[in-house]
This record gives sequence, C-alpha cells and structure tokens, in this order.
Amino acid sequence: MPEQLTIAQLSTDDVARIVGFSGSLELQSRLVEMGFLPGVLIRLIKRSAFGGPFQLKVRDYYVSLRKNDSENIIVEKLI
Repeated sequence: MPEQLTIAQLSTDDVARIVGFSGSLELQSRLVEMGFLPGVLIRLIKRSAFGGPFQLKVRDYYVSLRKNDSENIIVEKLI
C-alpha cells in the first residue's frame, strides 16, 4: 500500500493521488471547489521559500495553495 502523506510533505516533481482531507468542513468545501477531489492526481511543481505557497498541477491547470492548506490534504505518493 502506498505511503500516505500530506501535500506539504511532498518533494518537487512528486506525483500523488488525493485520498482525503483533514481540517474544517469549510476548508474541505473550498478545496473541492478548487478541484481537489479524492482520486485526482496532483503534481508538486514548486515549493516557495520560507513557508510560502505551493504550486501544484491539478488536472490540466495550475493552482497555488497556502502551506497550512496543503497540510490538510492527504495523498498517496505515486512517483
């Protein structure tokens, strides 16, 4: 079984599948509206320095996500 991590624990160019969320329902709702759904593949494109946002590829578009939000998305690392 693949190891479960949060997006904040991934390295640049890692590919992972979203398996769930932690955090408030409000946050989960906002993430779903942005396209972060269980089963969707994501790729970490860039990590900003000093705890800044993460740039992710979700489906065919790019999203910037705050570090504290990325700590609430549980993924399985694939590559």
